[in-house]
Amino acid sequence: MDPVAVTSLRWIPLLPLLGALVNGLAGKAIQRRVGEGAVAAIAVAPVAAAFAVSLAVFARLLALDPSRRVLLDVVWRWLDVGALRVDVALLADPLSTTLLLVVTGIGGLIHVYATAYMRGDDAYWRFFAYLNLFTFAMLVLVLADNLLLMFVGWEGVGFCSWALIGFWWREPVNTTAGNKAFIVNRVGDAGFVLGVFALFWALDAAGHGTVAFREIQRHAASLDGAVLWGVPVATLVTLLLFVGATGKSAQFPLHVWLPDAMQGPTPVSALIHAATMVTAGVYMIARLHFLYAMAPATLAVVAGIGAATALGAATIALVQDDIKRVLAYSTVSQLGYMFLALGVGAWTAGVFHLVTHAFFKACLFLGAGSVIHALHHEQDMRGMGDLHAKLPVTFWTFLMAALALGGTPLTAGFFSKDEILWHAWSSPYGGTLLWGVGVAGAALTACYVCRQVLLVFFGESRADPHHGEPVRESPAAMTGPLVILAAGALLVGFLGVPDGLGGANPFAAWLDAVFASEHIDAAHAAEAAHDVRLEWALMAVSVAMATGGAGVAYLIYQARALSADAVAGIAGGAPYRLLVHKYWLDEVYWATIGRGVRWLARAGAWFDARVLDGVVDGSALVMRAIARLESRFDARVVDGFVNALADATWALGGRLRRLQTGNVNAYLYVVVGAVALVLIARIF
Repeated sequence: MDPVAVTSLRWIPLLPLLGALVNGLAGKAIQRRVGEGAVAAIAVAPVAAAFAVSLAVFARLLALDPSRRVLLDVVWRWLDVGALRVDVALLADPLSTTLLLVVTGIGGLIHVYATAYMRGDDAYWRFFAYLNLFTFAMLVLVLADNLLLMFVGWEGVGFCSWALIGFWWREPVNTTAGNKAFIVNRVGDAGFVLGVFALFWALDAAGHGTVAFREIQRHAASLDGAVLWGVPVATLVTLLLFVGATGKSAQFPLHVWLPDAMQGPTPVSALIHAATMVTAGVYMIARLHFLYAMAPATLAVVAGIGAATALGAATIALVQDDIKRVLAYSTVSQLGYMFLALGVGAWTAGVFHLVTHAFFKACLFLGAGSVIHALHHEQDMRGMGDLHAKLPVTFWTFLMAALALGGTPLTAGFFSKDEILWHAWSSPYGGTLLWGVGVAGAALTACYVCRQVLLVFFGESRADPHHGEPVRESPAAMTGPLVILAAGALLVGFLGVPDGLGGANPFAAWLDAVFASEHIDAAHAAEAAHDVRLEWALMAVSVAMATGGAGVAYLIYQARALSADAVAGIAGGAPYRLLVHKYWLDEVYWATIGRGVRWLARAGAWFDARVLDGVVDGSALVMRAIARLESRFDARVVDGFVNALADATWALGGRLRRLQTGNVNAYLYVVVGAVALVLIARIF
């Protein structure tokens, strides 16, 4: 199937780039002379325009036959070296278009929200330049036709994330968090690069050297049976690429950067760490699903890591007191569910949860920002309470998104999470253990999100007076996006109601052209034997578990029937300390990698100072000694010989000069004498 050639796709990333350039180069002057409104317009308008173009792309794809829903915009030839030919080309199909709408749509709402949230900041212009630049990089990642161009966007969002997390750079904790995110992501990116190299190497050996997604899919069968370094090529490549996804999408053990990234402004948390950047790893695996379908061992690793991350991050979220850190660990956990879906071959379910999560988690982060804004930058939930009447729009929108996160029936989160749990049970790559871990994570999710709602919006007020300023609802620029996102958190799930629940699942039909040809054969058998009654039973169990989790939070934080201190003191407080210290992973990293690197640095400094510098300094001393010896030899021997020869010549010349008297008679006597001597010699 040949794609439809277009030239409109390039404008989707170029528009935000234009906004970034204008604000980045002239934003400071614009803010000083015209005001923040002009800076905001320059930032928001390009993203809104990109969303409009994305809608047009969606409409055009929808009008095409499902088998032909591929648009390709080739901008220019980038590399042409040997067998490697790479274009700067943009690809729009149902999968990338879904992400386009999320990035530009939800990203645009977050831009609008940020215009009010960041008001009064001296670097207002710089913030929006970074935000636009991030949007550009994410759109390049999503639209890329090949792995190399995807890597450009991949690294671009990493750089912009570093800049935005540490935006308030005067506080060392912020710059430290930005550096941590940057460094941890570089670890994952190393795996990504190795995976790309290994894939091209293997395909080139088979006579099909390429990095373009469509061509990789066309020639993927040539990798079947191929082995590299004793490992099947498909397994090796997908594992290396998964290392990259683990870093970018904050999966265990490379998840430690994301909670610290909450040091950035709240719009950054919503855009980068809820709706876009952290989903890059999920998107990459979904894009290369045909390779992962060839590597059952990798799928098992993906599912296992995803399940462990979903459960582990949910347990840590239970004991967090910072309103944004609860949501940060929730993001890590929900990303775990997406990887669990991908690991059991449920590609559509994983992407569907990505979309629903973008709505309700962005709404939760922005709602948290609205609370922080109203309480004058208070983030500790222990300093909140009784805000439901004072912040009505924030409360109701936050509650709707929280219900979706908790998996409340008929919300978006319910449909997407239930689909994942069903596939975790029924897929040949799933099983009871993965399903059980997923259900346990759902119960914990309901518990911590209910705890958060109760601590922030109910109970007695624990807020400080804040210099006598009253608590007021946020401005319309902040509450408007909250309303839209909350509506999405309630309604978007109906796009993916599965057949077992009486729906037509239009979302799956939309993505079927991307994933249908690469479904795992055993998964087809599982779908054919779909037991609707079993799915309803499993759904009832998960809902009951989630209800129980929320009930426990209600008994502790609202009814006060259980003491939070008593629960924290179970088993001598050991489980609580384990969770508060986040399983001591940061301490383990510091004790091993951090101190190890410092030890290596000190050892290197010692080796440089004592060995290398010693060798250099010793060599210098030896050369100085040799130079002195040479100087003395030159002065005493060479110069002495030359001077002695000169003196002897001078003395001889002086003596010979005495023979030159100038007396002609004397010269005649010498000639006569010499002739006489010659004659005598001849006679005898």
